[in-house]
Amino acid sequence: MSDPIARVFATAARERLAECFDKIEHCVNQLPQEDLNWRPFEQANSITNIVLHLCGNLRQWVIHAAGDQVDVRHRPSEFSDRRVIPAKELLAVLAQTVHECDQVIAKLSAADLVAAKRVQGFETNKLEAVFNSLAHFQGHTQEIIYITRLRLRDRYQFKWVPKGKEQGAASNGES
Repeated sequence: MSDPIARVFATAARERLAECFDKIEHCVNQLPQEDLNWRPFEQANSITNIVLHLCGNLRQWVIHAAGDQVDVRHRPSEFSDRRVIPAKELLAVLAQTVHECDQVIAKLSAADLVAAKRVQGFETNKLEAVFNSLAHFQGHTQEIIYITRLRLRDRYQFKWVPKGKEQGAASNGES
């Protein structure tokens, strides 16, 4: 990948992918197993369903669309699955999907990024497919963080805490 813009995009995309995975892993590792399947009401998604949904989305939009692999997604099952999947197994599935996405993104050239694709009924290109999937991944990552905080309340441990004024840390007893 010799094009500097493609290289910058791939680096930023891969970093965002890893950052979101780390945040999800941080949350899942704080929760008891039963909280991974908790939902505030029956039609809401549990963390397990969100992770399965993220894997499906990443597979369809990055591995299939940007990586030219076969589209194997069955979107309805991502939401209807009510299995209790052990945390370690759930994270392993997500880690494998993220790893495969990372490999695809790392190989994208400038020509690849502008290549037209049809994904989930939408006309797009590979750059937009990756970009949209990462925005989707980040949004659901925040949802998982919120659910984790709801479940743990004051026991929730932040992954990152600001240090110093520049990062927005409280000073002089402010909160």
